[in-house]
Amino acid sequence: MTATTTPPSTLDAERADLLAELATARSALTNTVRGLSDEQAGEHPTVSALCLGGLIKHVASVEEEWMRFVVEGPSAMRYDLPDGVTWADLAAGTAREFPQWAIDHQNDFRMPPGETLAGILARYERVAARSEEVIASVPDLSATHPLPEAPWNDPGAVRSVRRVLMHVIAETAQHAGHADILRETLDGQKST
Repeated sequence: MTATTTPPSTLDAERADLLAELATARSALTNTVRGLSDEQAGEHPTVSALCLGGLIKHVASVEEEWMRFVVEGPSAMRYDLPDGVTWADLAAGTAREFPQWAIDHQNDFRMPPGETLAGILARYERVAARSEEVIASVPDLSATHPLPEAPWNDPGAVRSVRRVLMHVIAETAQHAGHADILRETLDGQKST
């Protein structure tokens, strides 16, 4: 994965620094799959359901969703529930029907047969390039949008572009750590 596609000279120092940090976290994540086959990237070497390919898919989806939020606001992140289903049902796993966004979220952590590591990495590169375009074009990193209604968001909470970017960096770095453990468990290799 390339460090950045937006030349640093066209960005102010804060944007350049934040995007450089995100590129570093992305690199730490993608380095964990270097030299792996598709089958290895889909393996679950620990008791968790996590696999390396799935972690990269998840991080790409999260970054993509947050960048849509930066551009579109809360309508980019909808957490509607099917009629008659409550958040408690969903949390308990007893919902009679699961919303598509929840199914998609779970599937992001999986690498089904036929899906390739090369395809996952190519998508992540496209997401990264789009993120850099979005951050470069936003007039003000302090601009905010209200967060969508969901039990994990405080009512009335807002998120600035800056805070979104810091969240994406933290999410990517956290999952890079998970990926490092998975890779070492898988074949003894370390990403660094």
